[in-house]
Amino acid sequence: MVPCVHLSQHSGVTQHHFHCKVSFKSFLLRERTILQRHSSIPSFPGAAGTNTPSLPKTMTTPFFPAYPWDKSSLKSMPVDLQQFKKLDAYALEVNVKNSVEELVKALLKQARTDLEKVRAIWMWICHHIEYDIVGYHNKSQRLCKPRDVLRMGKSVCEGYAELFEHMCSLAGIQCKKLSGYSKGYGYETGQTFTGDSDHAWNAVYLEGRWHLLDSTWGSGSVDKSFTKFTYRYNEFYFLTHPALFINSHFPDNSNWQLLQPTLTLKEFENNMLYNSSFYTLGLLAAHPETPIIQTVNGKASVSVDCRSGTLFMFKLMGTDKHGLMTLKKHGMKLDIYPQQTGSHKLEIFAKPSKAEASDDVYNCVVEYVVECESVDTAVRFPKALHQPVGPSWFSERHGFLRPSHREPVLHTNDGRCSLTFTLGRDISVLTSLHADDSGLAEDIGRQHVLQIHRGNQIELKVHLPHAGNFALKIYSKKKSDPGSYDYIFNYLLRCLNTEVKWPPFPQTYSNWQHDYEILEPLSGLLPANRNVRFKLKMHGIAQVLVEAESTHRLTQNRDCWEGTCSTSGCTEVAVMVRENANHSYYTHVLKYQVESQ
Repeated sequence: MVPCVHLSQHSGVTQHHFHCKVSFKSFLLRERTILQRHSSIPSFPGAAGTNTPSLPKTMTTPFFPAYPWDKSSLKSMPVDLQQFKKLDAYALEVNVKNSVEELVKALLKQARTDLEKVRAIWMWICHHIEYDIVGYHNKSQRLCKPRDVLRMGKSVCEGYAELFEHMCSLAGIQCKKLSGYSKGYGYETGQTFTGDSDHAWNAVYLEGRWHLLDSTWGSGSVDKSFTKFTYRYNEFYFLTHPALFINSHFPDNSNWQLLQPTLTLKEFENNMLYNSSFYTLGLLAAHPETPIIQTVNGKASVSVDCRSGTLFMFKLMGTDKHGLMTLKKHGMKLDIYPQQTGSHKLEIFAKPSKAEASDDVYNCVVEYVVECESVDTAVRFPKALHQPVGPSWFSERHGFLRPSHREPVLHTNDGRCSLTFTLGRDISVLTSLHADDSGLAEDIGRQHVLQIHRGNQIELKVHLPHAGNFALKIYSKKKSDPGSYDYIFNYLLRCLNTEVKWPPFPQTYSNWQHDYEILEPLSGLLPANRNVRFKLKMHGIAQVLVEAESTHRLTQNRDCWEGTCSTSGCTEVAVMVRENANHSYYTHVLKYQVESQ
């Protein structure tokens, strides 16, 4: 019998779950390593037999709806997990190790129906039997008989499956140990399966039908070095819908797919591998539905559909710098541009949008192999660009409503663009502009974006300092919150006109109110030896001065302050205000630079 292993992949975390290799030829067990790769699809070492169990004659409705999955349920029968809470808690506390018979007797004290009996057995095994790492490496020390597994508290996948079968038998439940191929660690997208089976699992007969489960993959994971097991319960593999189970488990006897029609081994090999997290997160489909995709003119596209707001990230060759991902209301869309020819691994990660801090981890949900024949060298993304790009339900949730530009990329020929939003209540906004090279300092980049507030509307005017690709990052916080700003979303700005060279906007000071507005001059760099006209929209001000070589007073015309100022003989021009006529002091609100003479 062979151990099976499952590799659990989170963003920044790699762990393995187990499965086994099973061969009963001459009753000898041979082990084969197959680490299941994704947090959702554990594989553990187990055993399989040449005499695969046939479907019992008592089965009246053997098959489930035709493949593929109809998206109705993750389970093969109605299961209310809330009703299992008390039973689950009881099963976890049962501590009987002297005999399998006594263990089953204790577990059944709180189980009335056959489903409850199976549930109690499942929960106990998943939380009390650990993966046998030593046995995985050394088959002479591997124990798979039920009494030995109970005594040692560990085994490989065959031992998990045999213990489950024996306990069900003692409980009066029909149960079969199945064997077959599994897509576990070491599995490569598109690989073929030959030789002996590599995993073992179970089928149980409940309410007139057979149902599938895998207690090995439901129990936990091992670390990347395969030296430490960690219990990591996975509900997905309890009574899994057969149309989902076939995604990673291919039984030796095709009848045990419990599907009509059944899949061929070739179809199993060619099908996408969706991790259990794909389904438990409420994801519905990924496109394309083939695991190997080719670029066209250096580009490939992938999308994922889901029922509700889900956050996504991706890694192409271990980085997210060669793609453009956008969040949609019911999923995401991703365009990737590999910067090298050849075959590359593309991983898609997801997490719930309302994840608790303790669960704030991205799980790998699906993988592709991207075959790239040519590179689009014209596509470059700023290093500061953060995925996903563009406005979405996520930015709306944070108060950025009705965006004027819903696409993630803005193209400008003259280097200028303007974006508007309706802001939610009590929101303060901060922006920054980052170039695709390191020549634009962050404080200078901020001055190339000007905020204009009109009621609950905000306009972001952008004047690019030069041609190229830029990330416009947008942050926010509550005005009433003294804390720091949180990053919300960003846009990709592109300008190919090499003649573009806009100066920054004027520098604003803390006393510049968010509802003030600069009408002119917008350029923060004023011409030398010129009379420059000023027009500023400010309210609640007693007096406005423009200080250059000499001081100039602006006059009030309705809600605007207007006037001119000479830039002769100075390098800077400052705008100062006196808020109260009774005050003698002025505060700075704006500063301009003057061109060298």
